Amino acid sequence: MRQLTAATLQRAVQELADRDTDLDAIVTRYGAPPLWARRPGFATLVRIILEQQVSLAAAKTMYERLRSTIGVMEPHALHALGIDGMRALGFTRQKSSYCLGLANAIRAGQLDLHAVSRADDAVGRDMLLQLRGIGRWSVDVYYLMALRRPDVWPHGDLALADAVHRVKGLPERPDYVSLTGFAAQWAPWRSVAARILWHHYLSVRAPATAAINHCSGSVAILSAR
Repeated sequence: MRQLTAATLQRAVQELADRDTDLDAIVTRYGAPPLWARRPGFATLVRIILEQQVSLAAAKTMYERLRSTIGVMEPHALHALGIDGMRALGFTRQKSSYCLGLANAIRAGQLDLHAVSRADDAVGRDMLLQLRGIGRWSVDVYYLMALRRPDVWPHGDLALADAVHRVKGLPERPDYVSLTGFAAQWAPWRSVAARILWHHYLSVRAPATAAINHCSGSVAILSAR
């Protein structure tokens, strides 16, 4: 299966709950997680870049300011604004460079996001990883939320590390390498396990705390839905 739907999400949640009593306890207490889907394409990748390592409020403000300025979130419009235009709107030089690099790669035909979605995951992921500002976590989140692949585990996600630490009663929060190995037990539904654990994280945290990015970006992205 290439893409999660509302129906397959429910089926996967039930299968994971049957296999893992701790995930079952989350679902029983808080219900099934939302699908948390985003539209594939340029706009979502720009948002993911902007949402890296900032608060929910800051990321939302930046994105809305940019969209209202250029009118339409498309590569040609962002290119026309340019780095000086983005800097004038309050964006850092680094964020401006990353967003414009994405826009220019698409304009130049160096990146085809339709081809990314159709390609084998390893090939498509490598296409995205060639871009500055698009790291492994960003690609994982794009595949999990926008392309809705069913078996993606976001590498380096602090919110998931915190949730696993608490839900599984581990003596300390697992590092990202051990957490990736730990998540192997939830294949072929690791994307769904991540949603269940994010759902737990957001449900048990105070709203003000849950809105903080925690350096991973996932909490800001989910809270923005």
